[in-house]
Amino acid sequence: MTVTITKKRPAIIATALRLALVGLVISPLYPAAYAADEIAITQPQAWPQSPDELFGPLFTAVQSAQLFPDQKTFVDAVPRSDPLMILADYRMQRNQSGFDLKHFVEVNFTLPKEGAKYVPPKGETLRKHIDNLWPVLTRATPQAEAWSSLLPLPNPYVVPGGRFREVYYWDSYFTMLGLAESGHMDSVRNMVNNFASEIDQWGHIPNGNRSYYLSRSQPPFFALMVELLAQGDEKTLGHYRPQLEKEYQYWMAGSDNLKPGEAGARVVKMQDGAILNRYWDDKNTPRPESWLQDINTAKSDPARPATDIYRDLRSAAASGWDFSSRWMDDAKKLNTIRTTTIVPVDLNALLFQLEKTLSAASKATGDTAAARHYDELASARQHAMEKYLWNDSKGWYADYDLKKHQVRAQLTAAALFPLYVKAASSDRAAKMGQAVKNHLLQPGGLATTLVHSGQQWDAPNGWAPLQWVAVQGLVNYQQQPLASEVALRFLTNVQHTFNQQQKLVEKYDVSGTGTGGGGGEYPLQDGFGWSNGVALKMLDMLCGSDKTCDNAPASLPAATPAHK
Repeated sequence: MTVTITKKRPAIIATALRLALVGLVISPLYPAAYAADEIAITQPQAWPQSPDELFGPLFTAVQSAQLFPDQKTFVDAVPRSDPLMILADYRMQRNQSGFDLKHFVEVNFTLPKEGAKYVPPKGETLRKHIDNLWPVLTRATPQAEAWSSLLPLPNPYVVPGGRFREVYYWDSYFTMLGLAESGHMDSVRNMVNNFASEIDQWGHIPNGNRSYYLSRSQPPFFALMVELLAQGDEKTLGHYRPQLEKEYQYWMAGSDNLKPGEAGARVVKMQDGAILNRYWDDKNTPRPESWLQDINTAKSDPARPATDIYRDLRSAAASGWDFSSRWMDDAKKLNTIRTTTIVPVDLNALLFQLEKTLSAASKATGDTAAARHYDELASARQHAMEKYLWNDSKGWYADYDLKKHQVRAQLTAAALFPLYVKAASSDRAAKMGQAVKNHLLQPGGLATTLVHSGQQWDAPNGWAPLQWVAVQGLVNYQQQPLASEVALRFLTNVQHTFNQQQKLVEKYDVSGTGTGGGGGEYPLQDGFGWSNGVALKMLDMLCGSDKTCDNAPASLPAATPAHK
């Protein structure tokens, strides 16, 4: 089949006019080779401008000069006065003898500071450490400072930790699992309500609560968050139906206008008319928080349009897997990334879950016709997933390649998502269990992929959310011994690192070293929200009725009960 990738060429928006007021032009925002209509920003004018838009040539100068080791530092800095005035001062001063760019930034911006690191008491157990971390990682920002990139939220929320000073969408679900396990359902409710407010305000849940994240979302876990909060209460499901529907509309926007074989924004219509989804970012410019890395990646392949590379880098960030050989033609060359021409198995599994949750929420509000409609949509998606996202010759779920018109061969931990949402057939779930045993299961947990690319979402790294998706997915299909083995190996890995360094980290090396993971655009981060949440879930799963079990058990109990 042939899939046409629909691209839009938006008009220049008010940003250019605003910058022109102080004698600036739009071109310094990005490399000079790009025409203005190629770099224009696609966003509603109600969206706050991101730092690259606000500060144009100053932003470019700061990020190009690498004033800070982390490109995220400047985009999180808070201007001390109106950006127009800062820009005017910069224009006047930048060509003067002795101009010091770093001093200029320090005078005109309040730079983000790392909070004091939590030092656990001697002898603290893993469980107690995590329980004590929740208040350390909790933030309250009902108001944001003027011109800050931070988007305010009405209720307190838990951040991942380290450089991640804001809340992140899909991270938060796994953090919330741990909060619920710790008895903090009030925090779970606060975070669900925060995300509902973002849907109401922006039409979707952004990657994180920063202006520079507004152009994309992340794996859609809101339905699972609502179900976690509801715990079977139909009234709660019904209460969040408007936000569930609005998020669904965001992901499905434009689907009615597509012809078979076409793709637009987040939707793909297959040749047989089946609707599936892909990751997408509304902008095709360098990510402000990783600006120089993206510029350099695009420059490394001058034959390919830089805007295409930027879009695919951004869309991989929307997937949460930034970055992975999963999205690349050549695992060693990031410039071969093409996220937008791949239909991901995990995304479509989560949208199946959203459709099923919408059916339940509609039923809870007495709308049986809508409930039936969403059930039909879920059934159609499940059929399409089984047709397009199953590699029969390999015996596992995989992504679909829109360029090659075939299912991809690569096995990744995303293959467990159909089991997680109960969309897999029993025989295919059994084959997935075998694939886990034969390929993905490592001494320290589940490998993300089998490829060693140097990217952080590849081997030898294992990530807490993917461990839990695999564990729960296997439990859903009565593969409890394997689920318990995955959980024990990963939790032992977490425990070993905690024993050595008294902390939990963002990702782990599962090859057997018993250490934190590596690779990626930034150093390994401590904290860490989703690792904390998954570790607590695994502790309770493996310990069963043993209420004194506050560290990873040395071995599996004789009979590990199924755990939801």
